[in-house]
Amino acid sequence: MDGIGKNPSDPQMATAAPGMGELVLYFLRLGLLGFGGPVALVGQMERELVADKKWLTKEQMREAIAICQSLPGPLAIQVGIYIAYLRNGFWGAWAGGWAFILPNFVIVAALGALYLHLGDLQPVTAIFYGVSPAVIALILHSCWRLAKLGMEDYLQWAIAAVCLVVTVVLQAEVALLFIGAGIVGILYYGNLVRKPPKLALPIAATPVLAQMAPTAASGTLGKLLLFFLKAGSLTFGSGLVIVPFLEQGLVKEFGWLDERQFLIAVAIGMISPGPVVITATFVGYIVAGFWGSLVSTVGIFLPSFLLVLIAAPLLARHRGNANVQGFVKGAYAAAIGTILGACILLGKIAIGDWLTALIGLLSLAVLFRWKVSNPLLIAVTAVIGLIAFPILGPTWVMVH
Repeated sequence: MDGIGKNPSDPQMATAAPGMGELVLYFLRLGLLGFGGPVALVGQMERELVADKKWLTKEQMREAIAICQSLPGPLAIQVGIYIAYLRNGFWGAWAGGWAFILPNFVIVAALGALYLHLGDLQPVTAIFYGVSPAVIALILHSCWRLAKLGMEDYLQWAIAAVCLVVTVVLQAEVALLFIGAGIVGILYYGNLVRKPPKLALPIAATPVLAQMAPTAASGTLGKLLLFFLKAGSLTFGSGLVIVPFLEQGLVKEFGWLDERQFLIAVAIGMISPGPVVITATFVGYIVAGFWGSLVSTVGIFLPSFLLVLIAAPLLARHRGNANVQGFVKGAYAAAIGTILGACILLGKIAIGDWLTALIGLLSLAVLFRWKVSNPLLIAVTAVIGLIAFPILGPTWVMVH
C-alpha cells in the first residue's frame, strides 16, 4: 500500500527505469496526443507503461489509480505525476507532470489568442451557436458515466439532489457544498462517533483551505492565481466538477466572462487533449493575455502536484480509513449534483430555439448509442451552426 514511499530505483518495483529525458518525452507525447478523457488516458498509460515499457507492475498501477481517485484533482494528470515520482523521484514528478501539461497549455493558449482576434466575427458566433448545446450533451453524458462509476446508495443520490437544487436555486458557494457533503459522508460512512478519525482532516482540509484563500489580490494576475488555486482543490470525481465553480466565479462573482464566452471556454477544454480543467488556460488568456493563461494554468494544476507529493503517501498507508472513504463518497455525490445543476443553468444559455434543442437531444442520443469522440461531435455541430445561423438569424444568441 505504501509504494509511493519506496525508493524509485528499487528493482522490485518494475523491470525497467527510464532516464529523465525519456520520461519527459513520453509525457510530452501523451499530452499532445491524449484525447478521450481521463479514463482513456489512464488506460493508455496502463497499456504502455505496464505491458510495453514495464516501468511499473500491475499492482503499482492499480494502487496509483486508487490513490489518485481519492484525491481532488484531474485523475490522469495525478496518475502521471505519481508514476513519474515512482520512477524518477521528486524532480521526476515535477518534470513529468509539467511535460504532460505543456502541450495542452500551448494548444489552448493559441486557441485563446485566435478567439481574441476572431471572436467578434459572425462565423465564430455561428460555430458556437451549434456547438454550445453539444457541450451540454457532453457534460450530461460524462456525468452519467461518473454516476455509474461512483454512486453506490440512496444517501449519495440524496446528497446529489440537494446539491443540484442548491446550485440551481441558491447558487451557493460550491466549496461549502463539498465540505458539507464530505462531513455528511464522514458521519454516515465513517466511524467518527466510535473512534477519532486519523486522516479525514487532511483530506477535508484541501477545500477548507481553498475556501479560506483571499479573494482579493494585487492585480488581475494575482486574482487569477488565487481563484484557480482554489478551483484546483475542488475537482473531486472529475475535472467537470470545475464547471459549476468556474461559472459562479468567472461569470457571476468577477464578471471576467459572459455566459456565452464561458460555454466557449468549456467547449475548448472538452475538445483539447488532456483534462477538462485546461479550460483555465483559455480563461486566463481571455482575461489577461499570455501571462494570464500562464498563472491560471499554474494555479489549476499546482494543487495536484502538492497533493500527490504530500497527501498521497498518507493515503497509500491509510486508504482503507472509513472516514477518508466517507468524505470522498460525500464529495463525489456533491460533484454529481453540482454538475447537473450547472447543466441546467448553462442549458438556459445554450438552448434558445428548436434547432439548438434538437442538436442537444441528438448529441445526447449519439453519445449514448455510439462511442463518438468529443472533437468529432464538436466539429459536426460547428458545421451545423455555420450553415443554420445565417439562415435562421437567431436574435437570442448572446454575442460579445
